[in-house]
Amino acid sequence: MFDKKDLKAVNAIRCLSIAQIEKANSGHPGLPMGASPMAYVLWNKIMNVNPKKSNWHNRDRFVLSAGHGSAMLYSLLHLSGYDLSIDDLKNFRQIGSKTPGHPERKHTDGVEVTTGPLGQGIANAVGFAIAEKHLAAMYNKDGFNIVDHYTYAICGDGDLMEGISYESMSLAGHLNLNKLIILHDSNDICLDGNLNTSFSENIEQRVKAQNWNYIKVLDGNNLEEIYDAINKAKENKNGPTFIEVKTVIGYGSKNQGTNKVHGAPIGNDDFIEAKKFYNWEYEDFEISEDVYDTFKENIIENGKKSYEKWEELLEEYKEKYPKDYKEYINGFERKLPENWMEEIKKYSPSDDSLATRASSGEIIQDLAKVTKNFWGGSADLFSSNKTNIKNAERFSDTNPEGRNVWYGVREFAMSVIANAIVAHGGTFHHVSTFFVFSDYLKAGLRISALSQIPVTYVFTHDSVAVGEDGPTHQPIEQLAMIRTIPNVIMLRPADANEVRLSWKIALESKNSPVVIALTRQNVSNLEATQNIDDISNGAYIIKDSDKEVPDGILIATGSEVELALQTRDELKKSNIDVRVVSMPSMELFRKQDQAYKEKILPANVKNRVSIEMASSFGWSEFTGDKGINISIDRFGISGNFKDVQKELGFTKEEIAKKYIEKYN
Repeated sequence: MFDKKDLKAVNAIRCLSIAQIEKANSGHPGLPMGASPMAYVLWNKIMNVNPKKSNWHNRDRFVLSAGHGSAMLYSLLHLSGYDLSIDDLKNFRQIGSKTPGHPERKHTDGVEVTTGPLGQGIANAVGFAIAEKHLAAMYNKDGFNIVDHYTYAICGDGDLMEGISYESMSLAGHLNLNKLIILHDSNDICLDGNLNTSFSENIEQRVKAQNWNYIKVLDGNNLEEIYDAINKAKENKNGPTFIEVKTVIGYGSKNQGTNKVHGAPIGNDDFIEAKKFYNWEYEDFEISEDVYDTFKENIIENGKKSYEKWEELLEEYKEKYPKDYKEYINGFERKLPENWMEEIKKYSPSDDSLATRASSGEIIQDLAKVTKNFWGGSADLFSSNKTNIKNAERFSDTNPEGRNVWYGVREFAMSVIANAIVAHGGTFHHVSTFFVFSDYLKAGLRISALSQIPVTYVFTHDSVAVGEDGPTHQPIEQLAMIRTIPNVIMLRPADANEVRLSWKIALESKNSPVVIALTRQNVSNLEATQNIDDISNGAYIIKDSDKEVPDGILIATGSEVELALQTRDELKKSNIDVRVVSMPSMELFRKQDQAYKEKILPANVKNRVSIEMASSFGWSEFTGDKGINISIDRFGISGNFKDVQKELGFTKEEIAKKYIEKYN
């Protein structure tokens, strides 16, 4: 099965990886030197991909969870025929290159997800496997397995110490994701030293307890043993499979088996000696044609044949199941039916007041009817978040077509799994929890933004109006935190109609995650929102002054917009006539041209007040040096929500009083 040409190809991966790191004088050589054999076997003998059609829907997905080993991944991508040249490898870790320090989605051809923060790649792999299982259940027919692929990941010891690995692997085992295979680069070394200084778990017992199959490869340089292990894993019908591959970090270096080769170049002298050890006779970045041929004969040719066969199958599917075909393609293109917003309920002031989480829950039911590609999950809070799709089943091993994913109390894993579900393509996916618990998943949301993955995050119980649960459950700094993450659209809708339009932004987003923060308490359906059909400008005048130049401007978000309108009426009693602006999204407002910004917040109106039951951080940008920020720069209080609001100064009388004291 394997011969000298395979060993030569393995050493080509090693030497290309080391060369990148040496040229950049930066990187992590230990993993590529130790893990290249398993990577070679997986890529060149097992994986089903087409490098010339790298976005093929039915390709196998690969995640390098140990993203610091990026030089190895770039070497594989180059040798496999992806759009990555030798010159790109020479520019490893340089500004503007296709080969950044850690793999980045949408930056390098063939990279599925952004990895580097350890543990997240494992959850990504779980997400890909969930997406495959769900889409297969929705679209496959007898004789037409148009969705039928495996998900593979390579992780390191560090990944397995991260809490997210426990969360995500627990869920994967519970869901019986048998087409998920993780290879563990088990070298017993971490950055600071030997693994046993901080980790002593029995990996076999751990993964078996999480309902995974376990296979051990004793020699990480034995290509046959690795090949047999992966094929055995593919045969499993029950549970995902974890393959522990015992390797030597920095194999071939004088410092092999130590932390010295983990995260720093090995140096030119050691590289020369390592080449001798590998019997590698070529210059840096020089690859012989027979190595390229080895990859061409396997991954390239096999992938091309598999792709062409799948294309033929898809054409037959299109003829036989045109409606399903159209919906399948629309899912991957993130397309919705024409005039789909007409199917989403509008609200009037005569309708009963609703918490925005409740109106969102009603809108979710309408969205579920618009496309079957719409689904979501919650971290054990469906009943509170109101995000479950009614008349739809729970996603499970026995019902993979189910549209409600019960993530359990695993917020971090939920966000990162969702990243991969959406990155996989084919569906619109939302996740939900209490707003205060966004802290648990912030690292996943950050990668959503960095990776340009349009996951929808629904965070309910969005202020101190949570009430009795007290400060542990009352978000204060979370709005400011999320607003500081680049490429996140943060929406805090004022009422049901703004919620409706927030969902429009979320489903039409192509490259940004969208966060929708929703109330626990009821809010009125406002008169002015009946007549708006778009809030993508981020802010608009919800009630204007009767004067040509307003006496002042009240700017509010979410439930406080209604309070701002009440405060306007209160100020009227003192002959003060102000404009009220609803600002559901600071980020979207910042993107508007200067003319629109001036129209909403004219520079000559200096008397400005922001009203938001959260940290004041960031509001001075809109209220200016002379502005008043009615905010909460302390933790909340346990009590009835109306009493809490009053105690913290969120009443029309108190806000009007502060306005008059400062400006009149």
